[in-house]
Amino acid sequence: MTQEPAEVFAAFRHAESLVAQRRPLDALAALVPVLEAEPNAPSVHLLAGRAYLGSAQLRRAEQAFLRVLELDPSDHYARFALGKTLQRQSRLTEAQTQLRMAVAMNPLPEYQEALGEVNARISVESDR
Repeated sequence: MTQEPAEVFAAFRHAESLVAQRRPLDALAALVPVLEAEPNAPSVHLLAGRAYLGSAQLRRAEQAFLRVLELDPSDHYARFALGKTLQRQSRLTEAQTQLRMAVAMNPLPEYQEALGEVNARISVESDR
């Protein structure tokens, strides 16, 4: 069954609202028809990645953020979110690479802080 564009948009907005309310599993359920209707929309995969990250489905979050970057390599937020996802998986060197790119693309304080955290953890672990 093909969804009307207005229905797809409404489902996307509803999923956004659910992520903002910290209800990632409900957001993922709401995103199913959106992902089917818009499989190549970076914004849809970005929202799915945020919901996966919020529900600690880290591998799925990683896949979603990688898909965003495949579709739009210039998305600095996807790089930041991928870095945070990798950090939560203790893949610090990979996280550092993504966070460095995010900071280089857009030096937001949140990105710089995340990079600093990863750099500190790498430093502590190398001192052991």
